Amino acid sequence: MKRLDREEKAEYTLTAQAVDRDTNKPLEPPSEFIIKVQDINDNAPEFVDGPYHATVPEMSVVGTFVTKVTATDADDPVYGNSAKLVYSILEGQPYFSIEPHTAIIKTALPNMDREAKEEYFVVIQAKDMGGHMGGLSGTTTVTITLTDVNDNPPKFAQSLYHFSVMEDVALGEPVGRVKANDLDIGENAKSSYDIIEGDGMDIFEITSDSQSQDGIIRVRKPLDFETKKSYTLKVEAANIYIDPRFISGGPFKDTATVKIVVEDADEPPVFSSPTYLLEVHENAAINSVIGQVTAHDPDVSSSPIRFSIDRHTDLERQFNINAEDGKITLATPLDRETNMWHNITIIATETRNHSQVSRVPVAIKVLDVNDNAPEFASEHEAFLCENGKPGQIIQIVSAVDKDDPKNGHFFLYSLLPEMVNNPNFTIKKNEDNTLSILAKHSGFSRQKQEVYLLPIIISDSGNPPMSSTSTLTIRVCGCSSDGVVQSCNVEAYVLPIGLSMGALIAILACIILLLVIVVLFVTLRRHKNEPLIIKDDEDVRENIIRYDDEGGGEEDTEAFDIATLQNPDGINGFLPRKDIKPDLQFMPRQGLAPVPNGVDVDEFINVRLHEADNDPTAPPYDSIQIYGYEGRGSVAGSLSSLESSTSDSDQNFDYLSEWGPRFKRLGELYSVGESDKET
Repeated sequence: MKRLDREEKAEYTLTAQAVDRDTNKPLEPPSEFIIKVQDINDNAPEFVDGPYHATVPEMSVVGTFVTKVTATDADDPVYGNSAKLVYSILEGQPYFSIEPHTAIIKTALPNMDREAKEEYFVVIQAKDMGGHMGGLSGTTTVTITLTDVNDNPPKFAQSLYHFSVMEDVALGEPVGRVKANDLDIGENAKSSYDIIEGDGMDIFEITSDSQSQDGIIRVRKPLDFETKKSYTLKVEAANIYIDPRFISGGPFKDTATVKIVVEDADEPPVFSSPTYLLEVHENAAINSVIGQVTAHDPDVSSSPIRFSIDRHTDLERQFNINAEDGKITLATPLDRETNMWHNITIIATETRNHSQVSRVPVAIKVLDVNDNAPEFASEHEAFLCENGKPGQIIQIVSAVDKDDPKNGHFFLYSLLPEMVNNPNFTIKKNEDNTLSILAKHSGFSRQKQEVYLLPIIISDSGNPPMSSTSTLTIRVCGCSSDGVVQSCNVEAYVLPIGLSMGALIAILACIILLLVIVVLFVTLRRHKNEPLIIKDDEDVRENIIRYDDEGGGEEDTEAFDIATLQNPDGINGFLPRKDIKPDLQFMPRQGLAPVPNGVDVDEFINVRLHEADNDPTAPPYDSIQIYGYEGRGSVAGSLSSLESSTSDSDQNFDYLSEWGPRFKRLGELYSVGESDKET
């Protein structure tokens, strides 16, 4: 009934049974029929995984494996399957070959060069029935790419390169680029650059650019046109990765010559030293020469140099410099004890080009001279016990000197000439440069003399020596048996027996505390008797006024003062404030004269404002001022009913008809109303 396809269904099972046509009853048991579909060669081989892509290194030997392809055939093995398929190359010869039964593709030519041709397009055929006549076939394509190997050396584009550079170029700046081309790609094309010869090997360096594979020549040391005007270098480029299989093909490197010309630039002045150290004595005379700096213009066309001091480093202007020869002189006196070091900056400027400037630091050390006399290290006050013994050390004093002699300090101590034969005290020089004060006798008494003053002359060992007189205060005190000072005041003798100074101080402190408590108590009683609220009928700031009525509504005119709503033509008068009691009593201000009808509203408000500003009893600035004034100058006059002294029945509205078309209707309404009232 339909075409059969063995590849879709190879076997069918049918069930048949004979039945009575009239009664439709079975005449026999069911029977089963199996129908098998026989195969014919109606399916061509197919490459399920195609098209294919494969790679093989360039310069490979003949027979190098490239890839393998696979085809399938849906027909019965009688006609064709993978074992009976035959493969062949339809396109791609003579570069590649294929094994007929295994479908393995191999190289067929030696030394295929990627740089000559990188990609090959191969067509493969698979045929069933063992390749015999009448068989079916299928094809696929294989794209074979040759991968790179390092079989080419780098080669400079030119054998000689010329560059020029300014002599003031910064270190590390590039001078130029060289390029060694390599036909290989990737890692095989990477090259390293080196300077192998030349007179500037220590002046220049070359590095590789990882992106462009260029050789970048940079300045390594400062250039000087006046010293050397050109350099010649020999540069080499060599492959980083070398394939041993092709090492016999020659060295994978190349060389080129680079000539660099240095061009002259206007350079700033150069000082003879990068820093200067000068010394000056602190007693040096004004305008004396401290030292000198020198500088020169390194250019071929030398320019004169002018020197100056950077005043930001010499704010007190203690030094000057000769602009022509660079001699530094003293402008103000120096004091080593105030400032031992001065650091200034000297500026050298070309006279022909003021933009060419150089700076150099100058350190000035102030040398010491003996200009300060020694003195006590601190204000000493010695204590002498009344029960002291002769020869007892009362005090050890030391001296200081602001000067700083080279051999250290050595002080000489002595008493004033008139005090040499002092009957009470004597002095003794110690080995550690200090002085001991000793008592000559015992039996000192506070009642006889409480304080002794002992002048001491202190001299240094300078040239010339300096000396000063310092006075030591010696106070006579009462001491314990072991020499501990207890009291140095004469008043201690007049105190009652058995009452010490500490007890007396405690008693006085208690008396003062009691007096303070009594004063505070009396002060609080006085404040308590004073009334806290000022009982003044005129002062209502803190009085609560209660009104026990509900008010009369709009007719109740006594609940508020409407005097502030009066027209300026009404009565003016003084209204005193009722919220506070003024400290000073002012006379009531005179009422203002009636304002003419032509007054301006702005002028009226300004008058009232001036009146309130000059009246200390007027309401405060934030109180509400209400003015019932509507203005004057209108033909209609005031429309307010606040001062209407007549009733509606007494008014005549005939004048409304004279105001023009806008008030015509209003006049008719009021005129009708008057006629109705008359009737």
